[in-house]
Amino acid sequence: MPLPPSGNFSKSTHAPDNGVGVSSKVNAAYLPPVSAHHLIKPDGDSENGDITVRAMREADLPEVDHIFRLAFGTFINLPDPMAFAAGADLIGPRFRHDPDGMFVAEINGRIMGSALANRWGSVGFFGPLTVHPEVWDQGVGRRLMEPCMDSFTRWNCTHTVLFTFPHSTKHVGLYQKFGFWPRFLTVMMSKNIGEDVEPFKPLLFSSLSDGTHAGMLRECLELTSKVYPGLDLTQEIINVHRQQLGETILLHSTGVLEAIAICQFGLGTEGGPDTCYVKFAAVRPGATAPAHFEQLLNACESLAAQRGLNRVFAGVSTARHEAYRQMIDHGYRNEVQGLGMALDNTEGYSRPGLFVLDDWR
Repeated sequence: MPLPPSGNFSKSTHAPDNGVGVSSKVNAAYLPPVSAHHLIKPDGDSENGDITVRAMREADLPEVDHIFRLAFGTFINLPDPMAFAAGADLIGPRFRHDPDGMFVAEINGRIMGSALANRWGSVGFFGPLTVHPEVWDQGVGRRLMEPCMDSFTRWNCTHTVLFTFPHSTKHVGLYQKFGFWPRFLTVMMSKNIGEDVEPFKPLLFSSLSDGTHAGMLRECLELTSKVYPGLDLTQEIINVHRQQLGETILLHSTGVLEAIAICQFGLGTEGGPDTCYVKFAAVRPGATAPAHFEQLLNACESLAAQRGLNRVFAGVSTARHEAYRQMIDHGYRNEVQGLGMALDNTEGYSRPGLFVLDDWR
């Protein structure tokens, strides 16, 4: 039997339990990994029955994807909520690479929400968290947050962050109760690709021989560790390569890796069929960083043109002022604005002088 809808769907009033938020509480105690069939304790918050949170299974993916699109599409008032992120898949590829830190919530045996904890080495980020609109405001989101934050504790993350809606005082207020504090806007920017793209053929990870992969991954880790200690994108690079989700751009100068960009594009990826989505990009800090950042943007645009894509889409924290201004000067325009929040108000790698692109959604 369908669960009755609850609450109104106004964007400006919904807290994270209303289906599309992120937050959490860090437990001091270490928790062991959750097995595929381990059930976390039920919670009786829902008026429709007990909430049970468990590890996500492969068989859950179709329903998880359905609720993801329905929740976000409803929240932003799309005429057809299921058209949200059409052609893209934000959850399936992550699960197939590593399901650790991915959870679903059930009520009376029916999946009603999901949440993902993600890690880039020492950096953890949360999302997407989505709850079926029928059970917004009934504690499902809060229950999903808890095991995700336990995952960050288990992974020993030193910098834990989230992306939320800057216009929602409920979102921000709730996250502050769990130790997250608002810092700077994160701006998702895009640039349409025309015929005047500067020709550029960067080195791609996919063009390397298998025997050189390990060495290149060590170079990437050395670069990102200069940006923030322990920041590690090697699993993200491996995931994109093995599942053929896109390409990783590698820029060298005088034999030194100076910049990387992990891009996804194509049907069933996080980028979708028409967009070169820069999941993460970083430039080696130093005096030459602005010039190498310019080359990296050119490389992303050239890759998009070569693959017949319409635009490049990337996120940048406005705390990285120089990178944000350079993207504007390079022709990128704001498309979506979110608020970056950090556990214990840590600065991490969102600070002036760093040329980094990322997306914590």
